[in-house]
Amino acid sequence: MTDVHTPEQRSRNMAAIRSKGTVPELKVRKALHAHGLRYRLNRMDLPGRPDIVMAKHSAAVFVHGCFWHMHKCPYGKPVPATNADFWSQKRVGNVARDRRNARALRAAGWRVYTIWECQTRNQELLDRRIARLVNDLEKSLRNPIVTAFQK
Repeated sequence: MTDVHTPEQRSRNMAAIRSKGTVPELKVRKALHAHGLRYRLNRMDLPGRPDIVMAKHSAAVFVHGCFWHMHKCPYGKPVPATNADFWSQKRVGNVARDRRNARALRAAGWRVYTIWECQTRNQELLDRRIARLVNDLEKSLRNPIVTAFQK
């Protein structure tokens, strides 16, 4: 199947996809701030440049797009019709890089949280996810041995 866009249009579309300041990321930041948490953005000195870093809690939050990071939800499952091999390798590489970065952060003593784009679409679901994250961070301040949750 051929692409519905010209190569120039496709290039322009792909160049417009942002890596920072996305709508899902802004929703997560707003929810964290509403819970009284303060954070820094995209710390370049940490593996994977986490989207949100709460140094006080030694916590790094990644806000992943479901498609780009192959989440197991309906938004992460589509396979591009054109140039499928390239995009498959790209997405699998993203997932492998995410795992390496999370492992490196944990080895350095950081708690790693991932919030998926699909979890930000429903405000109630996002609020529950953020409440769990905040609860986990509060527990970690009281008892630093508590392990961080994943998923």
